[in-house]
Amino acid sequence: MSISKHIKTRLTKDRPMTSITLRIPVDVVASLKEIAPLKGFSGYQSLLKAYLGEGLRRDEAQYAFGQTARLIEALKKRGVSETVIDEATRELAA
Repeated sequence: MSISKHIKTRLTKDRPMTSITLRIPVDVVASLKEIAPLKGFSGYQSLLKAYLGEGLRRDEAQYAFGQTARLIEALKKRGVSETVIDEATRELAA
Protein backbone atom coordinates (compact mmCIF):
# COMPACT_ATOMS: atom_id res chain seq x y z
CA MET A 1 0.00 0.00 0.00
CA SER A 2 1.39 3.43 -0.88
CA ILE A 3 2.10 5.95 1.85
CA SER A 4 -0.66 8.35 0.78
CA LYS A 5 -3.28 5.57 0.56
CA HIS A 6 -2.13 4.22 3.91
CA ILE A 7 -2.46 7.65 5.56
CA LYS A 8 -5.90 8.23 4.01
CA THR A 9 -7.05 4.89 5.41
CA ARG A 10 -5.76 5.81 8.86
CA LEU A 11 -7.58 9.15 8.81
CA THR A 12 -10.94 7.55 8.03
CA LYS A 13 -13.13 7.87 11.11
CA ASP A 14 -15.43 4.93 10.31
CA ARG A 15 -12.76 2.23 10.20
CA PRO A 16 -13.89 -1.23 11.32
CA MET A 17 -12.97 -2.03 14.91
CA THR A 18 -12.36 -5.27 16.76
CA SER A 19 -12.11 -6.18 20.42
CA ILE A 20 -9.05 -7.95 21.79
CA THR A 21 -8.02 -9.27 25.17
CA LEU A 22 -4.60 -8.49 26.61
CA ARG A 23 -3.03 -9.88 29.73
CA ILE A 24 -1.22 -6.96 31.37
CA PRO A 25 0.41 -6.98 34.81
CA VAL A 26 -1.67 -5.25 37.48
CA ASP A 27 1.12 -2.78 38.29
CA VAL A 28 1.30 -1.71 34.64
CA VAL A 29 -2.45 -1.03 34.56
CA ALA A 30 -2.11 0.94 37.81
CA SER A 31 0.66 3.04 36.25
CA LEU A 32 -1.43 3.62 33.13
CA LYS A 33 -4.33 4.79 35.33
CA GLU A 34 -2.03 7.24 37.14
CA ILE A 35 -0.43 8.65 33.98
CA ALA A 36 -3.55 8.89 31.80
CA PRO A 37 -5.08 12.00 33.40
CA LEU A 38 -1.67 13.68 33.59
CA LYS A 39 -1.36 13.31 29.82
CA GLY A 40 -4.93 14.51 29.24
CA PHE A 41 -6.57 11.14 28.61
CA SER A 42 -9.97 10.26 30.02
CA GLY A 43 -8.86 6.75 30.96
CA TYR A 44 -6.06 4.25 30.82
CA GLN A 45 -7.45 2.43 27.78
CA SER A 46 -7.22 5.59 25.68
CA LEU A 47 -3.62 6.06 26.82
CA LEU A 48 -2.82 2.44 25.98
CA LYS A 49 -4.28 2.88 22.46
CA ALA A 50 -2.20 6.05 22.04
CA TYR A 51 0.97 4.18 23.05
CA LEU A 52 0.15 1.37 20.62
CA GLY A 53 -0.52 3.81 17.80
CA GLU A 54 2.68 5.75 18.46
CA GLY A 55 4.82 2.63 18.42
CA LEU A 56 3.07 1.26 15.37
CA ARG A 57 3.53 4.50 13.40
CA ARG A 58 7.23 4.57 14.32
CA ASP A 59 7.75 0.97 13.26
CA GLU A 60 5.74 1.39 10.06
CA ALA A 61 7.84 4.40 9.13
CA GLN A 62 10.99 2.37 9.70
CA TYR A 63 9.97 -0.97 8.21
CA ALA A 64 7.23 -0.23 5.70
CA PHE A 65 8.21 3.07 4.17
CA GLY A 66 11.77 3.89 5.17
CA GLN A 67 15.27 2.95 4.26
CA THR A 68 14.97 -0.31 6.19
CA ALA A 69 12.15 -1.46 3.91
CA ARG A 70 14.20 -0.65 0.83
CA LEU A 71 17.19 -2.52 2.26
CA ILE A 72 15.03 -5.56 3.06
CA GLU A 73 13.68 -5.61 -0.49
CA ALA A 74 17.21 -5.36 -1.91
CA LEU A 75 18.36 -8.26 0.28
CA LYS A 76 15.40 -10.39 -0.79
CA LYS A 77 16.21 -9.73 -4.46
CA ARG A 78 19.73 -10.96 -3.78
CA GLY A 79 18.48 -14.22 -2.29
CA VAL A 80 18.83 -13.50 1.44
CA SER A 81 16.29 -15.67 3.25
CA GLU A 82 13.33 -14.30 5.21
CA THR A 83 14.68 -16.07 8.31
CA VAL A 84 18.02 -14.27 8.16
CA ILE A 85 16.34 -10.93 7.48
CA ASP A 86 13.91 -11.42 10.39
CA GLU A 87 16.76 -12.37 12.75
CA ALA A 88 18.76 -9.32 11.72
CA THR A 89 15.85 -6.87 12.13
CA ARG A 90 15.04 -8.29 15.58
CA GLU A 91 18.70 -7.93 16.54
CA LEU A 92 18.72 -4.29 15.45
CA ALA A 93 15.53 -3.56 17.37
CA ALA A 94 16.97 -4.96 20.62
